[in-house]
Amino acid sequence: MFDELVNVHPLVATGGALVLLSLAALFANFVVKALLLRGLNKVLTYTAYGRDPELRRHGFIERLANVMPALVISAGIALVPHLPAFVVAVVQNVATAFIMLMVAMAISAFFNIIDTIYHRRPEARMKPIKGYVQVVKIAVYVIAALLMIATLVDRSPLILLSGLGAMAAVLILVFQDTLLSLVAGIQISSTDMVRVGDWIEMPGQNADGDVIEIALHTVKVQNFDRTITTVPIRKLVTDPFKNWRGMQESGGRRIKRSLYLDQTSVSFLSPEDQERLEEFGHLETYLKHKRDELAAWNAKLGARARVPANTRRSTNLGTFRAYVDNYLRNHPGVHKGMTIMVRQLQPGPEGLPLEIYCFTNTVAWVQYEGIQADIFDHLIAILPEFGLRVFQNPSGNDLRAMTQAEAALV
Repeated sequence: MFDELVNVHPLVATGGALVLLSLAALFANFVVKALLLRGLNKVLTYTAYGRDPELRRHGFIERLANVMPALVISAGIALVPHLPAFVVAVVQNVATAFIMLMVAMAISAFFNIIDTIYHRRPEARMKPIKGYVQVVKIAVYVIAALLMIATLVDRSPLILLSGLGAMAAVLILVFQDTLLSLVAGIQISSTDMVRVGDWIEMPGQNADGDVIEIALHTVKVQNFDRTITTVPIRKLVTDPFKNWRGMQESGGRRIKRSLYLDQTSVSFLSPEDQERLEEFGHLETYLKHKRDELAAWNAKLGARARVPANTRRSTNLGTFRAYVDNYLRNHPGVHKGMTIMVRQLQPGPEGLPLEIYCFTNTVAWVQYEGIQADIFDHLIAILPEFGLRVFQNPSGNDLRAMTQAEAALV
């Protein structure tokens, strides 16, 4: 009877079969997602994968589940009566291409999971694999696209592959940025030039901050003003940049700043000044040793020692340098295992630069600035004790005082 109905009413039979096939596909989708997938998810909750929302968000299982309705349609379309052969072939090809796409997306999600798990390892900051994962995903999608096109046109994929040789130049031109970025990523990874978490400074790209991501094409830098600069990864190979990792790993950050002194305030110390300064804890040993050294030197001069210009005498500037050196060596915020130096630089119109060169025992920005400010606050405040003055250009108050003094004389 069913055969008679099929022969008498072919359109009704075909439509009914298509409806049944659609219902079967929907039922398969329901069974897989609502029952099997839910049961599988419940089982996975007892594993680390199932309890980790960051891994679950990639949707690996969900994408594989989409394959089942396509399999039902691909297998059942041939059972629909009175359908032309080319229609059956087209539907099967489309269903097969859809299955290939879902498998490719599932593979991509799987590699995303691998990348997420790898980034939790301590060594991931030094050698990120995100760029390589992106290359593999591109290769998966390219292969999937070739297979899908071959399936849709019902031709062997070898025919498409045979034409790739002629298209090689075009592909290289199209993917030149990807190829250059891949090579740059390999160079950066192999030479350990940049890691996630490094503080880099790249003025040419307006980047000054921490590296937060190294991908296939770009490196993301979060600047200290909380903006994000995206730098092409090949720029890190072709353009100069500064990586502060060495400073961060050393445990000390450099202070290199100068006090500009008024050269007219430099003078010899009087005996009274020396006695007063010997009471300074940072100068007691230095001045006693210096006094003995100068006395022994001047004793060799004999009668010539009567002329002060022939003798060696302590200066307020030299004594201040010794004070600063001892002050830095006893400061709790200065790294004692690194260079500590106080030196004079070339005098100029701005005065005589007295450079403070040392390292803090922390690399944290806020603490570093606090230590540096504390040192210079103290040094500027204690300068008058040595009879020294900080040089600065005349201000409005200075000119006003000069005018008032001249007016008083008149």
